[in-house]
Amino acid sequence: MSDTYDLIVIGSGPGGYVAAIRAAQLGMSVAVVEKDPKFGGTCLHRGCIPTKALLHTASKLEEIKQAASIGIRVDAPELDLDKAHAYKDGVVNKNAKGIEFLFKKNKIQGIQGFGCLVGPHHVEVTSTSDEGSQKVVLEGKHILVATGSVPRAIPIAPTDGVKVIDSDHALRLDHVPKSMVVLGAGAVGTEFASIFSAFGSEVTLVEMLPRLLPIEDEEVSAELRRSFRKRKIEVMTDTKLVKVEHNDDGVLLALEREGLATGLAAEVLLVAVGRAPVSSDLGLEELGVVIDRGYIEVNAHMQTAVPHIYAIGDVVNTPWLAHVASSEGILAAEHMAGEEVEGVNYDLVPSCTYCEPEVASVGMTEAQAREQGYEVEIGKFPFSALAKAGILGQTEGFVKIVRDTKYDELLGVHIIGAHATDLIAEACVAMRVESTTEELFRTMHAHPTLSEAVMEAAHAAFGHSIHY
Repeated sequence: MSDTYDLIVIGSGPGGYVAAIRAAQLGMSVAVVEKDPKFGGTCLHRGCIPTKALLHTASKLEEIKQAASIGIRVDAPELDLDKAHAYKDGVVNKNAKGIEFLFKKNKIQGIQGFGCLVGPHHVEVTSTSDEGSQKVVLEGKHILVATGSVPRAIPIAPTDGVKVIDSDHALRLDHVPKSMVVLGAGAVGTEFASIFSAFGSEVTLVEMLPRLLPIEDEEVSAELRRSFRKRKIEVMTDTKLVKVEHNDDGVLLALEREGLATGLAAEVLLVAVGRAPVSSDLGLEELGVVIDRGYIEVNAHMQTAVPHIYAIGDVVNTPWLAHVASSEGILAAEHMAGEEVEGVNYDLVPSCTYCEPEVASVGMTEAQAREQGYEVEIGKFPFSALAKAGILGQTEGFVKIVRDTKYDELLGVHIIGAHATDLIAEACVAMRVESTTEELFRTMHAHPTLSEAVMEAAHAAFGHSIHY
């Protein structure tokens, strides 16, 4: 194993391993340092992939319970949590092996151990085995920090993994709690609320802000709240956690809701209030890298204040999304290799939440567009008016398009409903190529498909929806 590389990547999540592959494709010698036993990072092992696997189990369970409505008799379907975990773990392991294969294919050196910088171009890797602790020092022309994030802790509700848990613990629960309070109604909170509600928990969502999914369009948030109510998921917005007490049955929560004191009891409290960057103990500040509130400061090409040291993903102050980290990783690798590149357009980042029903969006909300002074027209089309949605029995939700009337610029697309996270890709492409809304509805969409809802919403933005 060589100890000298063109690029050393610290962290093998969807930012780090993607950057490593792109750098190798561009002819660079690359090493990836990973502190976990397997490559793939939080997204693969404790985030996106295992969570979506459990969401798939939850969705299938609910679908099977409704099978009689489409002519299929199923006797008393029930959850086997051990097998659900086995399925989830199988998906994760298969993907981890896929990353190892890609490393071999691209001649990337994967190194297990904790990496930190001990000089401008030197990374010390500490690994532990039965023989004790070993250290090796690697030299890199470029360094890429892709160390990601961890669930954000709050002093008022320290986790113990039993009665007060975070998303990491939630993925390993060995039973379905009778009741669960989820603190935080962002993507993580709403996804776990969907999972455990479908599994049989009595779920209450508590959110300090006025609505669910606060970054999404207000109409989408309102629709999700209605859908959760139908699923018997209690929602408490404008609610602040004041105190947590433990008892034999679980936890007692003291809350303040719209200025009034109230309380909740539950077997488990899931804290889902965001994530914190992993940037300490890496030796960065000693080298001149600037860190603000845990986030590494970078320029448009992901370079830190030390030009040959780059940082990407959750450790920089950009959206906490795997696809953002991957895009930043490709950008950084290409910039190191001397390619002509342009920075990531963060205005066109797709936001996806895999709760039930799914939520996805790209671009501006209606409120944001009006605040920025655009002359706005809105087009909405409900899935209930769509033949394919009726066939699937998934008629909740709608597509909403925000357009500028002056130039017919497509400003934003917002979807809540079946397969929203897949459907949003069309809107991403349209906005990337600066499509007008008219071009969107003039584009022929196959029938019967869910994607017709996007075309119909574009029609509606001009006041002539065909099927509604």
